[in-house]
Amino acid sequence: MDFINEVNGKINDWVWGPYMVFLLVGVGLYLSVRLGFLQIFRFSYIYKHTIGKAFAKSGNGDGDISSGQAGLTSIAAVVGTGNIAGVATAISIGGPGALFWMWVAAFFGMATKFSEITLGIHYREKRENGSFAGGAMYYIEKGLKQKWMAVFFSIMVIIAYFVIGAIVDTNTICLSVQAQWGIAPIITGVVFAVLTAIVILGGIQRIGEVCQFLTPIMAGLYILAGIAVLIFNFQEIPKAFGEIFTGAFNAPSAVGGFTGATVMRMITIGMARGLFSNEAGMGSSPIIHSSAQVSHPVEQGMWGAIEVFIDTIIIATITGLVIIISGAWTSGISGPELTMKAFEVTLPGSIGSYIVMISAILFGYSCLISANYYCEKSADYLFGAKSVLPIRVMWVIFIVIGSMGGLEFVWALADTANGLMAIPNLIALLLLSPVVVKLSKEYFSKEEEKVDL
Repeated sequence: MDFINEVNGKINDWVWGPYMVFLLVGVGLYLSVRLGFLQIFRFSYIYKHTIGKAFAKSGNGDGDISSGQAGLTSIAAVVGTGNIAGVATAISIGGPGALFWMWVAAFFGMATKFSEITLGIHYREKRENGSFAGGAMYYIEKGLKQKWMAVFFSIMVIIAYFVIGAIVDTNTICLSVQAQWGIAPIITGVVFAVLTAIVILGGIQRIGEVCQFLTPIMAGLYILAGIAVLIFNFQEIPKAFGEIFTGAFNAPSAVGGFTGATVMRMITIGMARGLFSNEAGMGSSPIIHSSAQVSHPVEQGMWGAIEVFIDTIIIATITGLVIIISGAWTSGISGPELTMKAFEVTLPGSIGSYIVMISAILFGYSCLISANYYCEKSADYLFGAKSVLPIRVMWVIFIVIGSMGGLEFVWALADTANGLMAIPNLIALLLLSPVVVKLSKEYFSKEEEKVDL
């Protein structure tokens, strides 16, 4: 086992070296330029046609669920414990300046995710049972004509999300509940396994309905709590932004329990945590979005941009500002414990820690019910529809396993699989960028013609 750990560690260091982070951002920069920086110049239009229509009962094209349900389900899968633990980790390692580099990664990631989802819809296919299937594996196979890369991507998705979703998210929830209320992790694990099974056994329609209801509640609760902190500590906001912008270009020195970091380390950790949080470039989100009822790929592609904006520019920023304002980032603690402490010291009484606890539970549960869909659709691509039910059953079993902890090697394996699934997807995005540009011009030119009329 030590040998396997060592080999995986070397692969992981290679996969997630600084070059990978800059490759992800570089692809986002390239796509931003090719698409005319739509995340700036078309943002109001994108917001109006995504969040503005999030609760429409049905779409205007073929698909399994409405465009809004697909968008909110994907947000539910992305907005997870990374928004609580990941941001805290970035700041505890790289200092306040790391948040600036999370913003940079998110800005370019908006174009990346727009492109992923647009391609996912464009290359999706209708299965024999009438359902729709799409994702990076389909545009890699049909667009690049590289079946082996599509197979490799699908295998990595199953490995990564079984661990990140079923095991890691469950373990985070169970340990947090144990620390706050003293409930044994296995009990929490079984409860969440049952609650998850009730939803995922109903398929994407039930997942979409639950996420359409749950996502606004969980995001709204956390955002309101963060706004309350900012209101109570409004005089500290300019100072916090000063620390972010000053720290972004200067190596933070050791202070309190913070050990200091180099500029390159700060940039790398900030961008990496941002990309881990919003998953832009991973190729996973198109799997859910490909079920959407839309008549043109760009209609759903716009959800990719807004998804990254909500995840990182809004929710992760709130977490970061609360941590910086609290001063807790210098205490030497990290992860969800740091976020919990930050909210606790900036809100009256112990209400802050309870809000973070409830948010962590809701964020984690939303990931459990939605990330499973990544795995079942990847299995469907590899083995056919007969593999879907076994994947659902295994997912529920792995949730219980995740509650037991002690799976450090598996977590490291998930990091490796996550990086390896990004590589074929980034290659596809670069080579298929002309398709995205063509579809984008086609869609927006028609919309502009409607306005002129």
